[in-house]
Amino acid sequence: MIPLTLPELAAVVGGEVHDDTGVTVTGPAFVDSRVAELGGLFVAFAGEHVDGHAYAAAALEAGAAAVLGTRPVGLPAVVVADPLDALGRLARHVLARLPQVRVVALTGSQGKTSTKDLLAGVLAESGTTVATAGSFNNEIGLPLTVLRADAATENLVLEMGSRGIGHLRDLCAVAPPLVSLVLNVGKAHIGEFGSQEAIAQAKGELVDALTEEGTAVLNADDPLVLAMAGRSRGAVLTFGESARADVRLENLTLDELGRPRFDLVTGTQRAHVEMRLVGEHHALNATAAAATALALGVPLADCARALTAARASRWRMEVHERADGVTVINDAYNANPDSMRAALKALAAVGRGRGPDTRTVAVLGEMRELGESSRDEHDALGRLAVRLDIHQLLVVGEPARPMHLGACLEGSWGEESVFVEDNAHALAWLREHVAPGDVVLLKASRAAALETVAEALLADDPGQDPGPKESPR
Repeated sequence: MIPLTLPELAAVVGGEVHDDTGVTVTGPAFVDSRVAELGGLFVAFAGEHVDGHAYAAAALEAGAAAVLGTRPVGLPAVVVADPLDALGRLARHVLARLPQVRVVALTGSQGKTSTKDLLAGVLAESGTTVATAGSFNNEIGLPLTVLRADAATENLVLEMGSRGIGHLRDLCAVAPPLVSLVLNVGKAHIGEFGSQEAIAQAKGELVDALTEEGTAVLNADDPLVLAMAGRSRGAVLTFGESARADVRLENLTLDELGRPRFDLVTGTQRAHVEMRLVGEHHALNATAAAATALALGVPLADCARALTAARASRWRMEVHERADGVTVINDAYNANPDSMRAALKALAAVGRGRGPDTRTVAVLGEMRELGESSRDEHDALGRLAVRLDIHQLLVVGEPARPMHLGACLEGSWGEESVFVEDNAHALAWLREHVAPGDVVLLKASRAAALETVAEALLADDPGQDPGPKESPR
């Protein structure tokens, strides 16, 4: 955040100053008074159930400098009609005052957050980098991320989520990208968009936002993404396993823990990567991150070195080993059909890598926002678990029941597939049936909160889990 007095801030957002004591906002903006930013700006939203203005005093007591809200609160504040609009205006103003910052925007139906974290790690090796925290990728989270940038920031990596046509266009208006990365067009949120073609139209707004100086980084293996090349006014750089990709993924293998080993190839250059993250799908995410970094001038060798050192984000294929030999893979952050398939394939690969005595257990909950395709998609995943020879499927929650039914119909399973109504019953079943040597995957949409089951399983370990398993060196 660049320093702003309240009159300066009010001029930017079209607001009125109240109770000014001569303060200057020097820290980032934030919306949760429990995590106040020193010298920051507390943005008070009046929601249906919670009114942020009631927490303004707590925010300033915790170190904030001022409030941005819709009414005076008896504290230094700028009052506006619409805090969301004001937040976007403020972010645009700050970014315009930081001409050295290179904005990288990325979107996709799956893999956004993991790829964003990989890319931020690569770029941080060569310059000060600010990136979206978690998946804080909407009309509130994006300007808050922008407002964490300051005079020392060189790279601003912004994950952008879309819930409809025009959403990404609006986010790009707040933070115009120099590089736009589109990962894929899958079926996440198809219930809202209606078709993959509509999703592609919305995702492509990230490419539309580029100027002639910009670069679109596109997945050569996804026809709907590759077709976006015609929407770019700037350069186009492609990535993928396709021979036509500018940055290629070659010689992909998995180690005994299901971690990708592969080569990155561009032109006559080649660099080897050995990832610490579990799952074949991370190789393509890493290739996307490398292509984006290359577009910003990072050498291929530096990309490979940073990707080899990268660690898993919280609740995304986190691998923990209990002292009794049970392995827990916590991928409970979110889920859609494509990421579910990737996680099941990773679980199967870990099982194969560890030998015939390893039992694989998939604990799966619902995938949300699939609309009319929900039943078919859940059914298909149950059937996939059978085809991948997953040893045990535990389906949690009524919306996910078609997974259980699909598995039973596909393989005439009996006890190999079990349905339970909630997380408490899932944990009770696992405590009774999981044995040393088992590998347990937990994955569902965020609202299912399967991470609580994973954490309880780890808490049961008398040896106490030391954390995510490191790659042997």
